[in-house]
Amino acid sequence: MNLPNKLTVLRVCMIPFFVVMLLLNGGENQTYRYIAAAIFIVASLTDMLDGKIARKYNLVTNFGKFMDPLADIFFFTKVLKISLKGLSII
Repeated sequence: MNLPNKLTVLRVCMIPFFVVMLLLNGGENQTYRYIAAAIFIVASLTDMLDGKIARKYNLVTNFGKFMDPLADIFFFTKVLKISLKGLSII
């Protein structure tokens, strides 16, 4: 498994930690919210880096073509769902 694929898998593994940090204590604890924000930033950076590295060093794989968009969908769907729930829209 090459580096871009490892970054994609790392991003998928960050999803549960992000969700837990946002939902602990009903989302009221500011420390957990900062941790969730840091996880979001790291996940966003890995999203940017995996594509750049894969294209620059010709490390594009079928796994990466499939899993990278799927990881994006999983991660950002959770972000949107939790955000809307926090705003009492859902």
